Formats: sequence, structure tokens, C-alpha cells
Amino acid sequence: MTVGSQVKQTLASLKGARGTLRVYSTQTRDKETRSIFKYALKETSSIIEDLENRLQTLEFEEPQYKGN
Repeated sequence: MTVGSQVKQTLASLKGARGTLRVYSTQTRDKETRSIFKYALKETSSIIEDLENRLQTLEFEEPQYKGN
């Protein structure tokens, strides 16, 4: 498995986790729990954005990873 495909797989997993956190944050009734889920959602989104930027750099520097 190439580095590019590993990063893409990690991104897909994180996006799935972000979706789950989003659902949990809207379904919970407890304000403190909702706040925790929203914080985790914010952090996960930040990590996803960083990884997407890293993937763009990786694909630019190593064209063989593009489209894998």
C-alpha cells in the first residue's frame, strides 16, 4: 500500500467518524455531552483539512500518487 493510498484511507475513516460525531451531537439531549461532541467534531474537521492539504502536497510532489 502506497503512502498516498494510506492517507486517502485515513481521510475516508476520519470523514466517517466526523459523520458519526455529527449525528451524535444532534441526537443527544445533554448540553455538556453535546458540547463535547461538537468540540470533537471541530477537532476532527481540522485534522481532515490538514490531511487534505497534505495529500494535495503529496500528489503535487509525487505525481505517481495522484488518482490512486
